[in-house]
Amino acid sequence: MACCDGLIFLMGPTASGKTAVAAELSRRIACEIVNVDSALIYKGMDIGTAKPGAAARAQTPHHLLDIRDPAQSYSAAAFCRDAAAAVRDIQARGRVPLLAGGTMFYFHALEHGLAAMPGADPSVRGALEARARREGLQSLHDELQRLDPASAARIHPMDSQRVQRALEVCLSGGRPFSQWQRAAPRAQPPLAGSIHRIGLDCADRARLHRRIERRFDAMLGDGLLDEVAGLMLRGDLDLSRPSMRAVGYRQAWKHLCGHCDFAEMRLRAVCATRQLAKKQLTWMRRMPNLQVHYSDRSDWARIAAEIAAQTAAETEKQTGVYQHHATG
Repeated sequence: MACCDGLIFLMGPTASGKTAVAAELSRRIACEIVNVDSALIYKGMDIGTAKPGAAARAQTPHHLLDIRDPAQSYSAAAFCRDAAAAVRDIQARGRVPLLAGGTMFYFHALEHGLAAMPGADPSVRGALEARARREGLQSLHDELQRLDPASAARIHPMDSQRVQRALEVCLSGGRPFSQWQRAAPRAQPPLAGSIHRIGLDCADRARLHRRIERRFDAMLGDGLLDEVAGLMLRGDLDLSRPSMRAVGYRQAWKHLCGHCDFAEMRLRAVCATRQLAKKQLTWMRRMPNLQVHYSDRSDWARIAAEIAAQTAAETEKQTGVYQHHATG
């Protein structure tokens, strides 16, 4: 089994086949998979996140899955810290970290670092979360508009995590969030070593949209509504939590609360997933040196073989040698 040097970033829009390609790629190189998806970190959210199952995890070690309860918050800074630790651990065993997922800002933060910001203030954060539950997110966004119009203009009113974080910094950091972002130096990127950037896409956008529909219908068939109903019964979750605002969960929650019927819920979820895919593709177009593979035919084995060959060729160019690791 050949092994390339450095790291592999495997990214793509939702339903582009990242999980399948990662599994195929793990058969060709000595790698371990690091999750780069902000929803897959949560325990008990398996169906709606298309979380890799027991068989996939038995085949290849996976990192950063099920590391938070859905009631807990998780920041990009925490992800960078956890991902860097996982990468060091994998490399210490002589294996390749394969960072796979669709949260593009996480990839960006890993490679470029994050602007130094005030740390979390538990008292301010707790007060904002309580206010969001009591008054709604629009109230918080209105206050952000008053304190920091620049941030309010680029943060969607329903993006609870970013609205609350921007307000937290405004209230505890002494100046608007946008000013911190412009003035603060960026932290040292947490990852070192050569990065092989791989993107998955569909040349036929209509085909990607059909995949998104089929994928969500499969989730419904597998029991997504039952999964969300179980989360609702806990009593400590609501739509102000970042976990419950994940695409699919948010729409299912509203349906189970009687805000829309099944057909409307399905339509809203599919449309929201398409919008997410569009944003992911916009991020990808900005990334330099990204090798794009088109997965229209769902030929995951072929794509994985091409990626393995390309990354090995890049390593040979950089080091002059191929490295070979025994399977294990």
